[in-house]
Amino acid sequence: MEVISLVFILTSILIILTPGQDMVMVLSRSLSAGKKAGIITALGVSVGLLGHTLLATFGLGAILLASETLFNIIKVIGALYLMYIGYQLLKANGKDLVSNSMSKTSYKKMFLQGALSNVMNPKITIFYFAYLPQFVDTSLENQSFQLFILGFTFAVLTFLIKAPIGFVSGILSFWIKTKTAVLNGIFKVSGMLLIVLGIKLILEERK
Repeated sequence: MEVISLVFILTSILIILTPGQDMVMVLSRSLSAGKKAGIITALGVSVGLLGHTLLATFGLGAILLASETLFNIIKVIGALYLMYIGYQLLKANGKDLVSNSMSKTSYKKMFLQGALSNVMNPKITIFYFAYLPQFVDTSLENQSFQLFILGFTFAVLTFLIKAPIGFVSGILSFWIKTKTAVLNGIFKVSGMLLIVLGIKLILEERK
């Protein structure tokens, strides 16, 4: 049984490379705290995707899609979480970030923030339920297993793509950290992007 097709790999790569909240988080962490921080955040994001993979596999995502109330609750919580992270970036000082970023934010917290940003986003659940089934062979009985393999592969691809991006950004951070104004600008823009994404998530009507 050939579950993973070349078309799935290529389309997944394009989707993963599309700028979004996960990319903003990975870049922000790597630029402020180094390449290891970016890689750990990318790992957290990928683990969060595994949570959606399990939802898709066991069909719990269908309950989320069927319940307007549950959908809205998770949507608001996820949006507020993104806006909180954005606010933290907006009020951060570049000079303080250079000297204290690692002491204020542990690797464990970076990992959890990356994972939670995904787990608390119902749009990703919708994406999984709209995207993954397109590559499932309906002539076979083990469709749940196919969904798991596809979702797991997407999560692994996410890490393999975003971890190197975090690594390279972390290397560049050495130069950026010497430019406080540049660092402040990056975090202000990143913070505003996360807040805008959060607001957009709250205002977006369910389709």
